[in-house]
Amino acid sequence: MKKIFILFLLINATVSAQKNLDKLLSKWNHKNVPYISVETLAMPKNKPILLDARELEEYNVSHLKNAIYVGYNHFDVNKTIDLLPKDKNAKIVVYCSLGIRSETVANKLIKQGYTNVYNLYGGIFEWKNNDFQVMDTIGNTTEKVHAFNKSWGKWLKKGEKVYDK
Repeated sequence: MKKIFILFLLINATVSAQKNLDKLLSKWNHKNVPYISVETLAMPKNKPILLDARELEEYNVSHLKNAIYVGYNHFDVNKTIDLLPKDKNAKIVVYCSLGIRSETVANKLIKQGYTNVYNLYGGIFEWKNNDFQVMDTIGNTTEKVHAFNKSWGKWLKKGEKVYDK
């Protein structure tokens, strides 16, 4: 009975967190880019091009394995296109901390004719919250994740939060 109660609490907490994240993303996003879940992205058959739409300070703390830094504040769609395959149907997943900045970057790629572009739901925070690995600048796994600021950092539940000094 105790195990069932604990399972119920875990499921309830997960559903509640999901609803809160849905609410946050609905407030900030325009829903013009489809989401991909961290679970789907983590499946071995998924090998998309990963673009990190956070700032360099964030990327340097940790990022998803094989992610290409493209930034946000100074994002240049033409420089990014130079890094991408000529095949505009190539699968591309853009992420940031939670999935807000990445929607803007992903939408710019869609406007350039890319047809298979996704926004990572919950970003690197959700990735880490689901116990998936992140990498440091030399390719080692790390528990550190740049949490952007204290207000946004509350969404990172696992790992070690890092803030700018």
